[in-house]
Amino acid sequence: MRQMTILRLLSGAALLALAAVSGSHQAFAEDKVAAVEESEPFDIKTVNTFAGAFLAARTADTDRDFASATELYKIALQFEPNNNDVKQRLMITLLMAGQFDEGAKIAEQLKSDPAVERITIVIRAIEAIRKREYRNAQKLLNYQGPNDLDRLMNGLLSAWAKFGQGKPKEALAQINGLEGPDWFRVFKNYHAGAIAVAAGDKQTARTRLNDAILDREGGSAAPDTFMRAVEALARFEAREGNKQKALDTVAVGENMVNNYTPLQALRTDIENGVPQEQQVKNASQGAAAVLFSIGAALNRDGAEDIVSLYLQTARRLDPDSADILVMLGGIAENLKKPNEAIELYKAIPETSPMRRVSELQLGLSLASIGKVDEAKKHLKALIDVDPKNIRNYLAYGSVLSDAKDYKEMGTLYDQAVEQIGPVPKRSDWTVFFQRGIAYERQKLWDKAEPSFKKALELNPDQPQVLNYLGYSWVDMNINLDEGLEMIRKAVELKPDDGYIVDSLGWAYFRMNRFDDAVVELEKAAELMAGDPTINDHLGDAYWRVGRKLEAVFQWTQTLELKPEEAEIPKIKAKIENGLPPLKEEVPASADAKETAPKKVTPEAEAPAPDKKS
Repeated sequence: MRQMTILRLLSGAALLALAAVSGSHQAFAEDKVAAVEESEPFDIKTVNTFAGAFLAARTADTDRDFASATELYKIALQFEPNNNDVKQRLMITLLMAGQFDEGAKIAEQLKSDPAVERITIVIRAIEAIRKREYRNAQKLLNYQGPNDLDRLMNGLLSAWAKFGQGKPKEALAQINGLEGPDWFRVFKNYHAGAIAVAAGDKQTARTRLNDAILDREGGSAAPDTFMRAVEALARFEAREGNKQKALDTVAVGENMVNNYTPLQALRTDIENGVPQEQQVKNASQGAAAVLFSIGAALNRDGAEDIVSLYLQTARRLDPDSADILVMLGGIAENLKKPNEAIELYKAIPETSPMRRVSELQLGLSLASIGKVDEAKKHLKALIDVDPKNIRNYLAYGSVLSDAKDYKEMGTLYDQAVEQIGPVPKRSDWTVFFQRGIAYERQKLWDKAEPSFKKALELNPDQPQVLNYLGYSWVDMNINLDEGLEMIRKAVELKPDDGYIVDSLGWAYFRMNRFDDAVVELEKAAELMAGDPTINDHLGDAYWRVGRKLEAVFQWTQTLELKPEEAEIPKIKAKIENGLPPLKEEVPASADAKETAPKKVTPEAEAPAPDKKS
């Protein structure tokens, strides 16, 4: 189960036994949970049996409805107060929901349970650090096991506990003594540097933070920790009066990550002589930084739960950390919890540079829950306040694109291009690409084409631009050789992108190369099995090569996949009558060899804008 994975990842080999927690109730739950998932929603207050509460809690847990899960696990415990399996699950859901106080109480109750000893030790140690009981925390964190992640986390937390006792030299010795794989290095250097800065040990601070930002391999593996090291060293040098060294340090970070808002703000502040304060100044913030460092390094699709657990625990120690709140907000977005994301973004302090990032995400989250007018107003206000920030235009443009307001979208990106000026940077390709989409959707190709070409000039190997421009040419029966070559190149660059592979297949279809179309469209359908447009295209290709039964099957499948309303009558007509005979046309290129069919339903056939750009 998902929650067992969380426990194993957090606490390493010592918790492997939790993969199969014993007890007849769990076995019963595994057998019956599917039936509960299919049942109608019910009032939690009506649950009056252990089995009902436990099964419903597991379902809520799987759906990441931690508020309901915690209430249901509590009801289950009323029936079986000594059931440690339920207590373990309740502890995790409480922590995931940010209810650390209650979670810590259960961790204390389970401290003698060997099945969850590793996780309860960490939670109890975090609570001890928060209460400034550093000696107790240090005792709890004395890890002697074989797991690398546990050893790193406990060792760094223990070092900060020693710092909290007023023993910075012992804290640094603790970190220096940590043995492990090469990826330990960037974590060790950053935290040693942060401890040295907080302790006033300038030489060690400069050495260790420099070592951290020169570790390019470590920076690639743990970019958030790397950027924290950059910011810490830049602030340190600025306070020491070394303005140029501070700016040079910022430049190292900028070379690693383009347009990183906190670095941009830090550069401006240093240039203007604004006094700098460190992000980590005490043991609680240092321990929170440990959990953030590890959680951020693990942050990827599929790891949302374990990362959230690290971050919620870190938030307990440093509740105003913008880094933590932004990352939690991003995870909430990925998990389709926009309301939760909005609340997290609103919690970011207004004085933080990350507030700018959060304001953009807040606007996008508002749009995602249907508050489009509010989102537009919010994002337009950001442009008015900071018209030079191109990210503001991209965020607002994304909302306009979703709303299919292409006229306003074109006007918006015209304004963005004006702000960019006569010498755009490589990173500005997205603005020109989106402007091209806006004008193409308005059927103003004379304005769209130059924007696509400019985007491609700035970023020649960008697969989305290659795909969009190449397909548009093929679709209009112009520049067929060049357009087809662009789409082929896009497929080579992103062979696993079902939409781009679909473009290649549909381009072949447009050129009457139906056998080639079938090959590519079958690949696209495998990559994006549930996409109605791709299935519809494959049905058309099957019909043209004489596989008519398969064509009808694909069109029928397309209807089940809920295509756009405007396409439904067309698909039904194809199921009833098939495709009309081809109308011969002269090809625009000798390379095509065959005639191209008359253009049909351009809106459905045009590739969708790349909203992630």
